[in-house]
Amino acid sequence: MRKSPEWDIPRASVELLAAAVAEIEGAVAEPRPADRYVRAHLVARRTAAAVLAARARRDRSASPRDVWTLLPRVAPELREWAEFFAAGTGKRVAAEAGVGVIGPREADDLIRDAHNFLDVVVAGLVRERRAQ
Repeated sequence: MRKSPEWDIPRASVELLAAAVAEIEGAVAEPRPADRYVRAHLVARRTAAAVLAARARRDRSASPRDVWTLLPRVAPELREWAEFFAAGTGKRVAAEAGVGVIGPREADDLIRDAHNFLDVVVAGLVRERRAQ
């Protein structure tokens, strides 16, 4: 039996996307807005890492870079998403440290945005694989 091309997504990408889905569920269940915000940001990072795992070529000479720096190079169509989530990195770091205030609305908005990003990436990866 032949494998469907739409499921021919690298194992690492599938695992990262599955972890992102589980993290979304955990984010929604968090009682504290700061924890929801941090987990939503993690969803976005795992989703971006799934794209990198699917598209990036290993470049041994390159120095390590942050996922938000690499994503636009590997997937230019996701540049705005990368810029958006990169802009929230400082706030995520502060929330992890227990510094600063993140309200429920801001946390819930980031969960929604991370979920939308996840949907965009999954649809794009499936489309890519179908086209191959």
